[in-house]
Amino acid sequence: MTAVVSAPPAPSREDRPARPVRRRPGARRTARREAVFGFAMIGLAMLFVTVFTFLPILASLGLSFFDWDVISPPTWAGLGNYQRFFSDEPVLQSFGVTIAMAVAIVVLQLSLGLFLAVLVNQRTSTFGRTFFRTTFYLPLLASTAAVSIFMGYLFDYQFGAINYYLGLFGIPAIPWLTSPLGAQVTIVLIVVWQQVGFTFVLFVAALMSVPEDVLEASSIDGAGPVRTLFRIKIPLISPTILFAAVISLINAMQLFDQPFIMTKGGPGTATTTATISMYQTGFQNLQFGYSSAIAIVLLLLILAITGLQFLASRKLVFYQ
Repeated sequence: MTAVVSAPPAPSREDRPARPVRRRPGARRTARREAVFGFAMIGLAMLFVTVFTFLPILASLGLSFFDWDVISPPTWAGLGNYQRFFSDEPVLQSFGVTIAMAVAIVVLQLSLGLFLAVLVNQRTSTFGRTFFRTTFYLPLLASTAAVSIFMGYLFDYQFGAINYYLGLFGIPAIPWLTSPLGAQVTIVLIVVWQQVGFTFVLFVAALMSVPEDVLEASSIDGAGPVRTLFRIKIPLISPTILFAAVISLINAMQLFDQPFIMTKGGPGTATTTATISMYQTGFQNLQFGYSSAIAIVLLLLILAITGLQFLASRKLVFYQ
């Protein structure tokens, strides 16, 4: 009796080894061109940042150790400019004014932007969101200098339109820009009005990205609108809030255009910010070494505050 030997089963498609995918020469050339184009764009960006950011910072750092009035050659000062900074009361006062106005600007900008974003996200359609995003963002596109000049005429004590219409109702003229507190409050409000569109657009986009199933689950559990906002929406968009807070604070710490154009830092030194002190020291008093030292101290202060924001974000920011 002969044994029947059966042939082994043919391997299935799943068992067959995968053939290496060979790219066509045209696909390889396309990938190479895309890689070259990407590296070229990165190189241009790095060149731009190096030329217009890193090199000026290094130049200011080096110049801060010298005394230079442009006319005569620079002379070595060592740490003298920094020692002078910590004993210069007007400059220290300008840093205090900068911090106070920056905190007010950031708090108002974030709170108002979030409030408007929540209203628009809940009460309007897609067309309404687009309309309000465009409307609130338009002031940000306007020139800061042009807005400052216009607002200077609008809030003028004698000839301003606001005091004129207040007078029609028997309200006495308000010294918007001629009293220390009034000037600070007016400049803060103008900056917030022009910059709130930035945070508003960010918050609207963040609120639209909140998962619907999470909101439905909260409504099933009986959470009202206020509780949903503070317990679910704000924690979920906290990374966006952190980003907006960091960018807004960096911009506010460099406030220059509005107080310089509208009040020239006055009345007195009420609106003299750190950047105005830097400008006056360098371009009016021709003390570019000391002005560079002020700039480096301001840079270090911004870096320190930004670092504190990121440290605080470890407990306050929720990443999905």
